[in-house]
Amino acid sequence: MAIRIAVAGTGWVAGEYMKATVQNPGAELAGIYSRDRAFAQQRLTEMGFDTQVFDSYEKMVQDPDVDAVVLCSTPDVRTEQTILAAQSGKHLVIEKPMAMNKENLWKMADALTANPVTTVVSFVLRWNPGFDNIKSLINDDALGRVFMAQIDYWHDIGPHYGQYRWSSKKELGGSSMLSAGCHAVDAVRYFSGDIEEVTAYSCGTRKESGYEFDPNTLAIFKLANGGIGKVSSSLECKTPYRFNIHLLGEKGSVMNNQVFTHKLPGQTEYATVPTILPDSGDVSHHPFVHEINDFIESIELKKQTRCDFFDAFKSMEVCFAIDESAATGKKITLPLTR
Repeated sequence: MAIRIAVAGTGWVAGEYMKATVQNPGAELAGIYSRDRAFAQQRLTEMGFDTQVFDSYEKMVQDPDVDAVVLCSTPDVRTEQTILAAQSGKHLVIEKPMAMNKENLWKMADALTANPVTTVVSFVLRWNPGFDNIKSLINDDALGRVFMAQIDYWHDIGPHYGQYRWSSKKELGGSSMLSAGCHAVDAVRYFSGDIEEVTAYSCGTRKESGYEFDPNTLAIFKLANGGIGKVSSSLECKTPYRFNIHLLGEKGSVMNNQVFTHKLPGQTEYATVPTILPDSGDVSHHPFVHEINDFIESIELKKQTRCDFFDAFKSMEVCFAIDESAATGKKITLPLTR
């Protein structure tokens, strides 16, 4: 029996999840939620989908014909929506940032502990083919212990970009890390393990900036494996989109899609692996299909997804620690205390 998925939201990302859902033979689109029924119906017509429109989120998660919910609404309501869905027994796809503060993140954790459902959090680059290659190298001991991880998220999200109108605001964007740089934070954890300490700094770009927070942040990490890490996030920059991945391991190293490893005896220079890299900020470039496929399979087999809530929880904690360090000038130790 197909897993019936409903989507909260009608924006770009919501559209990609709708497309990914209908492409999976084990899933079907059970409806979408929007406070603007007319616009939602217009979006469905444009995309060629025929499904119901819910004008109440509560009705959607209580509908017995809905098995799972994708949360693509704005971050300020994500905590409440997660709790309601979990209490209704609905499996969850949760967009990032999962929450705008650590208190709400813990509320979500409590609800999902009390009401265990299958979850996947959209640190969607974990399903990127370039990420798959790097993870395979790590799992094959081609790099050994990654003792230095440096990952950058550089994306000029200005007025020309759709999400700018809300993500540049403190209430909905939060910070450079919460808005987008969290992908780099999650990548450090994915490739080199958990983070124990954070020291961070932030700055503005220009006086006429429309951002209500510093759009540029840099953080240094102490890794649990004894190594060190760094992430940078810039949302107001004069550069093409870049997601730089530099990993130094005891037995090999990676620079984006280039690898140097003890597994290739006699190697004298980095070898280039042709693959799809996370080199575009266009959401249609992201592997939503692979994420949804993982989600459906995990529901059917009752297993964890590649990035479930409690794994992503740790990446979000690091983001809150980065923001706290940048604001206070203090080193922050993880995990955070309640």
